Amino acid sequence: MYESYYGFTAKPFQLKPDPRFFFGSKGHKRAMAYLEYGISQGEGFIVITGEVGAGKTTLMRNLFCELESQNILAAQIVNTHVGSDDILRLVASAFGLEYEDATKASLLTRLEQFLRQCDQQGKRALLVVDEAQNLTPRAVEELRMLSNFQTADKSLLQTFLLGQPEFRRTLLSADMQQLLQRVIASYHLGPLDLAETQSYIEHRLHTVGWKDDPTISAAAFAGIYDYTGGIPRKINSLCDRLFLMGYLEELHAFGEDEVKQVIADIKQEFDLPPALALDTEAQNAANFALGLKELNNVSLESMDDRMAKMERSIISVIDALKKMLPSSKMTGSEKDN
Repeated sequence: MYESYYGFTAKPFQLKPDPRFFFGSKGHKRAMAYLEYGISQGEGFIVITGEVGAGKTTLMRNLFCELESQNILAAQIVNTHVGSDDILRLVASAFGLEYEDATKASLLTRLEQFLRQCDQQGKRALLVVDEAQNLTPRAVEELRMLSNFQTADKSLLQTFLLGQPEFRRTLLSADMQQLLQRVIASYHLGPLDLAETQSYIEHRLHTVGWKDDPTISAAAFAGIYDYTGGIPRKINSLCDRLFLMGYLEELHAFGEDEVKQVIADIKQEFDLPPALALDTEAQNAANFALGLKELNNVSLESMDDRMAKMERSIISVIDALKKMLPSSKMTGSEKDN
C-alpha cells in the first residue's frame, strides 16, 4: 500500500528474511566471518546463536547466495520439534533422499552413500539446522554422529547450528562434550545499537529507492530503538506500521510523536478487551467457589485450619465480585433523583 505512495520499488520492512536487505552491522559482519571461516575449513560444527528476530536466518540466506558459485550442496532444516529418529528423516529429506518407512539403519546407509557420491563428484555437503534450541540432546547427538562420515582425509558433512541463546545451555551440558570438541567456531549475534538501528532502517529504505520521502527525525530513530531494543525483526514490524500510518494520514515526515502514536496503537491492540477481562474475573470467582467446596472434603485438617482457609476464600470471592460489579456509590444528583 505505502510502497507506491512513497515511490518504493518494493516493501522495505517485510518480516520474511530476504538476503537483498542484508545489513552488515558489526555483529552480523563478524558472524558472517565465522560462517565463511567454517566453509573454508570444510569440517566440524559452526554455532550461531541470537535472540528471536536478531537476523540469524537472513544471515544464513545471505551466505547461501555466496555459495551458489561454489561446489557446495547446502540443505536446511527449520522444523526441529522432533525426536532423535525423526531428525535423521529430516536430514534425508533436506538432501532429497527417500525417508518414508525407512529404519534408522537404512537412513544412515542412504545418507552415507549420498555424501560419498557428493565427494566423488567434487561437491561438499553442508547441513544448516535452524531453531536448534528445540532439539533434544539425543537429536543433537544424532547430528554429531553424522560428522563421523569421512574419507581418509576429510569430513563428508559439515553442519551449522543456528539457535536462540538457550541452545548454549544444551551445548554446555555434561553429555555434549564430544560435540563441543567438534565446534570449530561459535558466535552470539546481539542486537543493533542506536547508530546501527538508524543505519539499518536507512539501508532498507535505500534498497527500495527511498529519496528522503518521508523524512525521519533523529528523535524518531531514537524512539524506534528504545521500543525495539535494536532487534531487526521488531524494527521491521514497527517501521512497517509507521509507514502504513504515514500513507493513511498522508504524512511526509516522521518525528517522535508519530513513532509514539504507532507504539501506542500496537500496545492497545494487545490489551485484553474489557469483556474478556470481566470473563477472567468471573472465572476467578468460580475457582474460588470450587476451592470452598473442596475444603469441605478435607477430613485430615483441623477445624481451625479449615475455618481460616474458608475465611480467606470468602474474602477473595468478595473481592473478585466487587471488581465484577459496577460501583454502588451514587453521586449527590443521583440521590436527589
